[in-house]
Amino acid sequence: MARIAGVNIPTNKRVEIALTYIHGIGRTKAKEICAKVGLPFERRVSQLTDAEVIHIREIVDADYRVEGDLRREVAMNIKRLMDLKSYRGLRHRAGLPVRGQRTHTNARTRKGKAKPIAGKKT
Repeated sequence: MARIAGVNIPTNKRVEIALTYIHGIGRTKAKEICAKVGLPFERRVSQLTDAEVIHIREIVDADYRVEGDLRREVAMNIKRLMDLKSYRGLRHRAGLPVRGQRTHTNARTRKGKAKPIAGKKT
């Protein structure tokens, strides 16, 4: 099992797909990494040599912000918005959608389970 950026990536998947298990690496960045290392896209993680795994690990560590660093940066950005008391910060603090979605009927993922209002009969 290959361990890159503190994440055990699955061995039976293609390298391009397995790299997306790392927070901060999607399909596009995974393809870039495979191209930099010079791996064919159909190669599986179990077929990688130790040198290739080390090369991938070095590229990810040097060129990309992933896992803990990325999570910390995102959390700090949200905290900064909340400290500024900007509109977006207030929406984060209230647990409401931040990007202008309607909340009258939808936004259940962000607001949580619907709470019945006692005595409202119309």
